[in-house]
Amino acid sequence: MDRRRVFGVLAVVVLVTIGGCSGAITDGATTPGTTDSSPGTPGPTTEATTTTSTVSPNGTLSVHFLNVGQGGSTLVVGPTNETMLVDTGDWSDDGEDVIAYLESQDVERIDYLVSTHADADHIGGHAAVIDYVETEGDGVGAVYDPGIASSSQTYQNYLDAVERHDVALYEARAGDRIPFEGVGARVLAPPADYIANGDRNENSLVLHLEFGASSFLLQGDGETASERYLVDEYGAELAATALSASHHGSESSSGSEFLDAADPRVAVVSSAYDSQYGHPDESVLERFAARSIPTYWTATHGNVRMTSNGSALTVATQRNAPTDPLALRDGAPIEPGTDDEVQVRTVVHVDGGTTDPATTTEPATTEPATTGGTTAQGAALSVVEVHADAAGNDNENLDDEYVVFENAGDRSLDLGGWTVADEAGHTYTFPAGFSLGAGARVTLYTGAGADTATSLYWGAGSAVWNNGGDTVVVRTEDGSEVLREAYE
Repeated sequence: MDRRRVFGVLAVVVLVTIGGCSGAITDGATTPGTTDSSPGTPGPTTEATTTTSTVSPNGTLSVHFLNVGQGGSTLVVGPTNETMLVDTGDWSDDGEDVIAYLESQDVERIDYLVSTHADADHIGGHAAVIDYVETEGDGVGAVYDPGIASSSQTYQNYLDAVERHDVALYEARAGDRIPFEGVGARVLAPPADYIANGDRNENSLVLHLEFGASSFLLQGDGETASERYLVDEYGAELAATALSASHHGSESSSGSEFLDAADPRVAVVSSAYDSQYGHPDESVLERFAARSIPTYWTATHGNVRMTSNGSALTVATQRNAPTDPLALRDGAPIEPGTDDEVQVRTVVHVDGGTTDPATTTEPATTEPATTGGTTAQGAALSVVEVHADAAGNDNENLDDEYVVFENAGDRSLDLGGWTVADEAGHTYTFPAGFSLGAGARVTLYTGAGADTATSLYWGAGSAVWNNGGDTVVVRTEDGSEVLREAYE
């Protein structure tokens, strides 16, 4: 029996049919006003019906570029803990590295699974990931696909898994928005009428994620034709703080006009160290170098995590390898699946410039902090209490999970833009302009509520602090760590 899932595109609805036998995705009839009656995550909406992110958002957006060898996979965790997984790496490891990473990040649900295109090095783990999350976790909300089929067994397995678990499958096009809570998630490509004679790479699903003043551009495998379309269609709207280099840094990607329009502050290349295709190509690295774009390569940096508070990206990697594009290959290779923890390497500011947290000099102080580091002349931030074990079910009583901070100094402390994080990287950002007076305390509740001078609310969708022990980490807006307090 065929299953149908629908989504609105302007005034019509495009049907995506999943063939239970053939596994092909085909364009169905257009039916005005039709809606998807199945449960789960809603499909994409048009630009007119979706609210974009604010300039000073609460929480953080975390984008994880996974080291999956010659393939691509990106995990995105939003400010309310909604998740998006863009591609799942190559077929050769059957999603093992991606599943291991999801487990390491305590991700039990994928709200949005995005297939940039049907090549086996991008959807290789789809079937295994869908099976895993559906049987071991809280399921997949919906799958998004550009709609160009493949005859490969990998593609067939992917569609079989979608049908086996009755997951909604949407065919996305330029102009759609994915309803990612707290994040502006636009689909920029492919257009309604495919380009380049329907070539799969050139019609990759391209995403632009906006969070505050920061943004991420994820291209799949689009090359010359895709980039030409993007530049012609969007121009300066392509601007992105971070760029995931298209097609693993192939020669015909990241062209000059495209880079001029996107103007990224930082780039990531996902490919194998000994790529048989020579990825990343030297011509691409030269174009990055000419624009002074720091570049991270999963083959030498390992997993790359970029966490945005809306105005700056904190970049963390498994290995401290060169980021000069022309020196990337001077770094030593790191194997996919390596479980080293990531460490903060730099902070990239949306408005230009970087900060090295390791070399940032903290201001002098007249008195020591009770825990962690000092924060300003005459001011010292400390953790007074961590109440991690809420009464009853932690996830259903989020306002009984909280951390109490105190300014133990003799001067007011401006915490606006500072962040609080746990060991897993869940991050809260203090509201702009928030100040803690000398000797004053503020309680940060995990749940939702109205902020006051003494009470702040994380707005998280689930519990943050581990009952069995965790670490509270506070950083300034430029990424300098000023407090680290462990509890058991």
